[in-house]
Amino acid sequence: MQSDFKEKILKLEKIFQIEISNKELFAKALTHGSFTRENEMDSLGNYERLEFLGDAVLKLCISDILYKKFPEYAEGELTKIRSIVVSDNTLSKIAQKIKLAPIMILGKQEEKMGGRNRSSILACTFEAVLGAYYLDDKFKEISTFLELTFEDFIKEVDKNFEKFNAKAILQEYTQAQNKEIPYYKIVNEIGPQHDKIFVVEVSYMDEVLASGKGKTKREAEQACAYEACVKLGAIGTE
Repeated sequence: MQSDFKEKILKLEKIFQIEISNKELFAKALTHGSFTRENEMDSLGNYERLEFLGDAVLKLCISDILYKKFPEYAEGELTKIRSIVVSDNTLSKIAQKIKLAPIMILGKQEEKMGGRNRSSILACTFEAVLGAYYLDDKFKEISTFLELTFEDFIKEVDKNFEKFNAKAILQEYTQAQNKEIPYYKIVNEIGPQHDKIFVVEVSYMDEVLASGKGKTKREAEQACAYEACVKLGAIGTE
């Protein structure tokens, strides 16, 4: 393993506070496909397979946490909360918060294009690390890490569920009225490629209902959907 990789692994251990046994495995978890392509490496040397596994690990752990935390909630309610908690939007924010971005291994071109701040790459890297820890026989430790890391966010989602689920609420409301569905359109993109703010409008029956901003398209859509729901009376403001 190269010295730069070893340094990144040490930083990864500090981030998760979990010891790593198979360091080569975790170097792969941090490696984006752009790096393996530029260096003509085996395509299996990037994080994609580990991300596939980590996605399942994450969903199992979060499902277990929600099942125990909300014993009075039905399956449908738990599923809705989980879908928000494990979304790329959420995972990318968590990855940024724990400073995973600086140790990701990207190709030079992807680096120039702002890939280190790209939500999809951050989310996939986070999941790949979870997959690597699972294979490293650290499932119990990663479960504890996820419970502590997501605790406050899960409380926030439960308390303000309508804000996080506004798109679904708006669509259900409009379809109940006349079968029409809302239409979202990006009307502006502010800032550099690697740090954009998206401005989105939502229209219904040829009328613009609201606009919203966000670091991702999904976040902006949720923001304007929430404002539209309030305007239509689909949800309250409390």
